[in-house]
Amino acid sequence: MPNAPTGPAVPDLEALADPVCAIARRAGAAILPFYRTDLDIGRKDDRTPVTEADHAADAVIVPALEALTPDIPVVSEERAASHRTDGTGARPFWLVDPLDGTREFINKRDEFTVNIALVAAGRPVFGVLGIPVRDVVYVGYTGERGTGAASRQAGDGPAERVAVRAAPADGIVVAASRSHDNWDELDDFLNGENVARRIIAGSALKFALVAEGSADLYPRLGPTMEWDTAAGQAIVEAAGGTVRTLAGGPLTYGKAGWRNAGYVVRGRRS
Repeated sequence: MPNAPTGPAVPDLEALADPVCAIARRAGAAILPFYRTDLDIGRKDDRTPVTEADHAADAVIVPALEALTPDIPVVSEERAASHRTDGTGARPFWLVDPLDGTREFINKRDEFTVNIALVAAGRPVFGVLGIPVRDVVYVGYTGERGTGAASRQAGDGPAERVAVRAAPADGIVVAASRSHDNWDELDDFLNGENVARRIIAGSALKFALVAEGSADLYPRLGPTMEWDTAAGQAIVEAAGGTVRTLAGGPLTYGKAGWRNAGYVVRGRRS
């Protein structure tokens, strides 16, 4: 089991929801001018606009989190090389992907996300996923006793609770990665599952689909980085779902190298 958090105490997770959602929205607003450019981003060899968009979002998120929780370090994809980990994730830290879903961004698909998570004792206890083009933000957090809350807010509308659903009797909906999955390997994995249809999507959006009950299963059979998954995992678990490794164990954080193996995201089986 991961060690108990040391150093800074974990803040009031419910109190974090509004300010961190606002940070994700500001980061999304910083990204959108690059997304809406007339440049043919997909054909640029150096992909400079994408890098600029990543950095623009990073420049919003990191200082804002540092101001919000000065005692908790922030690990961002853009700055991860400067952060060492002892492999336990014992100390609380923020884990950020300023722009997740580069291929979606380049190809003008609206599925890229802003990912912000708080990790404590090796697990993501709080997460925010922003979908800038859709002006939607998901947030989820889980307390010490396993109780959680997850919600979705579109624009200026009210936040609405989301929860995973029980697997439908007529077949499950599977969320699958557009860019990364080996389709033959995925077919083999799904053998024995009663699959009604698949949703193909990029980025951490697939976690949100399971959390809100639009999908029932999201298997990721290849490697990812921790900042790709932490926020989505926090939201799914707060919504009543599970995220496990392919071997059935917990997907933990603060690992040396920040690298994940494959995992499976599920709603309720029945």
